[in-house]
Amino acid sequence: MMDINYLIKNKIDVNKSLEILGDIETYNETLVDFLTDIAEKLANIKQYKEQKDMPNYAIMVHSLKSDARYLGFTKLAELAYNHEMESKSNNINYVYEHYDELINEVHHILEIVNNYFDTDIESSNETNIKQENVKKSILIADDSNIIRNIIEKMVGDEYTIISATDGKEAIEKIDKKEETLIGMLLDLNMPNVDGFEVLKHLKENNLFGSIPVAIITGDDSKETIYKAFDYPIVDVLAKPFNESDVKRVITAMINLK
Repeated sequence: MMDINYLIKNKIDVNKSLEILGDIETYNETLVDFLTDIAEKLANIKQYKEQKDMPNYAIMVHSLKSDARYLGFTKLAELAYNHEMESKSNNINYVYEHYDELINEVHHILEIVNNYFDTDIESSNETNIKQENVKKSILIADDSNIIRNIIEKMVGDEYTIISATDGKEAIEKIDKKEETLIGMLLDLNMPNVDGFEVLKHLKENNLFGSIPVAIITGDDSKETIYKAFDYPIVDVLAKPFNESDVKRVITAMINLK
């Protein structure tokens, strides 16, 4: 099908998404990323809900909210935001009472998107990491496959993108790739090991001089931003961002090398 009017008819705010992503080809590729990533994301959301692990539940629905905003899924973004706020307040009753509403909206979106593509795209957890241009590598640490892929589409022609899905993996790749990295884009809200633990690792090992860091965050609270600037970070990349935002921050990182 691939008819953009079908998405618009089904209340997908494609025009707003195109303001961020730039063109319909990139938008379609990002939709595929969403389909590829969603099964694992839903499994994690369910797991943390059943474990009543509200901190990690909040991180996962925050990631779902960010993906939805990029793709114009307005209602899903609002529902995910509500779950994020309530889980941060440890309101387990709200999460349980409104969980089905959130999941049903996800499945509603999946039905629309699959009809748009006129196919079912199977889930895959593979991460595409380019191997060329090793001397100009950027590490992107974000639990959202969509965010990582969006950035790679924006700057992948110029830089090798190394991906990390959480803070633990980021630290491992920092230690392994330290000499080849020209910088890192670091999400603060990641499950298990968050971005602040990565910043602490960099500080304790005196790595900020060799690896400039810019923060990726959808949390615009002053407390979070001030806490991040306790470390010598380059800048904050607020979600949702566009290509010029990403390139501006990367240029700033390179200028510090």
